[in-house]
Amino acid sequence: MRRYPQNSPLAAARIVALTTVADGDLNRSELALLDELAAHERLGIPRETLHAVMDTFYEDLISSKQLAWADSCPVDEYTLKELLAEVDDPSLRRTVLDLCVRVAEVDGYVAEGESIVLVTAVEQWGLQRERLAMVATDCS
Repeated sequence: MRRYPQNSPLAAARIVALTTVADGDLNRSELALLDELAAHERLGIPRETLHAVMDTFYEDLISSKQLAWADSCPVDEYTLKELLAEVDDPSLRRTVLDLCVRVAEVDGYVAEGESIVLVTAVEQWGLQRERLAMVATDCS
């Protein structure tokens, strides 16, 4: 797996890319949502760069021996934690998590693999209280 500089837009984009395939399938609604949300702008990169990061991440997954398509996360626990560790800026973490949650929910169902990515990010990044506050606000 490639390494990106700490808190770089590329490291952040890769986590979003992981979420797009964490359910075992990349679908048009996820890509359309990323465009609708201007995810590339929120991450501070051109649209083409976001797509290039996604492409290289998918290439890394295909060439790795740990890839397991199904309804589970396509990377092992260690790799997932390493990818998440490349982002430690609190603001960037919140942006990435927001994008990932929206991608996971776009089809109305959060698959097991998507849930693994989201829960691991929330726990590793210490964002439990923020997520609960967001859910409470959404329910009001």
